[in-house]
Amino acid sequence: MNMNPKSNSLTVMKKQALFAAIGVAVTSLAAGAGDTGKTYKVFLYAGQSNAQGKAPIAIAEAQAEAAATKDLYQHLRKDGKWIVRDDVFFKYGPAKGPLKIGMGSWRFGSDHEFASMMGERFEEPVVIVKSAFGGASLCQSFRPPSAGLPNDEALKAQLAGAQARVKSINERDKKNDPLPTMDDIKKLYGEFYRQILADYKEVTETFEKEFPALKGRTPEIAGFVWFQGWNDQYGGQDEYAANMQHFIKDIRKDLGVPKMPFVIVAMGQNGSTPAAGAMLTVREAQMAMNDVPEFKGNVKAFRSDLLVDKDAERLMTQKDPALRERDKEECKKFAADDGYHYYGSPIWYMRIGRAASEAMNELLKNQAN
Repeated sequence: MNMNPKSNSLTVMKKQALFAAIGVAVTSLAAGAGDTGKTYKVFLYAGQSNAQGKAPIAIAEAQAEAAATKDLYQHLRKDGKWIVRDDVFFKYGPAKGPLKIGMGSWRFGSDHEFASMMGERFEEPVVIVKSAFGGASLCQSFRPPSAGLPNDEALKAQLAGAQARVKSINERDKKNDPLPTMDDIKKLYGEFYRQILADYKEVTETFEKEFPALKGRTPEIAGFVWFQGWNDQYGGQDEYAANMQHFIKDIRKDLGVPKMPFVIVAMGQNGSTPAAGAMLTVREAQMAMNDVPEFKGNVKAFRSDLLVDKDAERLMTQKDPALRERDKEECKKFAADDGYHYYGSPIWYMRIGRAASEAMNELLKNQAN
């Protein structure tokens, strides 16, 4: 059953308060967009596995029914069921349709909370276009065009390594697969950057035909959320700041929205433990985007470690085997993954999604003023 939270008076009151807080309605961001009655808002949500979302739905459901945590999920549920919205739409890979729990990944992630909050923010329909790929780095897979390719020496070394791996597999498995070429190596750079643009294009070409709520409306790009960083710890940390600047400028140019609000979820897998080494380097590079003069007021990075789910962290980081065994059942109520996936904590992901929506609202307010 589709349920539209906007129809109840409590939601209307909340929206009125929100609009009073953020000021007048946001003006059109995309060239050629019509008035607010003729548009639908598009948010792009991109990154690697944490952008996909890694919290089991079963844990979220258990928490949504448990007395101690059910209030956290109240806005996402009605009559004991997850709300399926008819005013917020979603695309992630081949999955597309009205926003519902586990859309496209069968997991719970930060994007669900973000999408719900944006649905409450706007009277117009909202579309979330998610482009998320596990194990992807900004220095390669998401590499923006203006960053260029690595130098010839680095490319040759990468080619040699790739060819050696294929040779080894061929010998082991008695196969005769062709060896990678330099063109194959070069194509790896920016492949997911290009996919983001392709995903957006697909939405604008199909959604108005498939979903009645969008028919006759013009897509208006309203913002971008970036949730990535883990893989750049392994060789890309020192160029992350430069690559991030290139990415923001390039994606804005290619989407035709020069000041598109851009939110960065800075790395926080360290949780309550101070970040160090390459993780700290990447996080500082992400947070440094707040201080780039041309990004003032239109880019916002925030620290996700400050939002840690301490119950999940405590249960998943116990060193004593006896304690881990004792708390095994309790652990299942809070977490189900490793630290690099924020312990698979629905609460931590939900906090991140809400913080991303708050950061986006701040940028949208700046855009309107």
